[in-house]
Amino acid sequence: MKRWLSYPLLSAALLAMWLLLNRTLAPEHVLLGAALGLGGAWVLAGLQRPQGRVRRAAALAELAWLALADVVRSNIAVARLVLYRRSRRRVAGFIHMPVALRHPGALAVLACIITATPGASWARFDRARHVLTIHVFDLVDEREWMETFKNRYERRLLEIFE
Repeated sequence: MKRWLSYPLLSAALLAMWLLLNRTLAPEHVLLGAALGLGGAWVLAGLQRPQGRVRRAAALAELAWLALADVVRSNIAVARLVLYRRSRRRVAGFIHMPVALRHPGALAVLACIITATPGASWARFDRARHVLTIHVFDLVDEREWMETFKNRYERRLLEIFE
């Protein structure tokens, strides 16, 4: 049986955010914020929780460190590409890459990493063929990019989730 208030901290946080955004403690805003907080918690409680758990915490720490380093490195690289003209012409492109990941949590983490990394964006995932399409801002060598991606992210995500 579900509790009436499954996520009280989430409800309180949503109420507080509503009141801060509106800069008021008027009764109608408190009521509306409380309704939004309860509704948000109710929707979250209705979602299916992912099955399984993290298998290797060390791989998770490695992945977090690599993702953070790649985000910083990509920010610098994209800033250089945008701010300084180079003689080499940039070629943006799509990579269609087969992935071995099947766990929804692993795919969600991968989507977050790709989206947070400047210069690359998650474009599409074909669940039937298990092919991920990524747009790359400055695509130099597709094969090297795919190998780097599989060695840095996919291998660790497989260790963690599957």
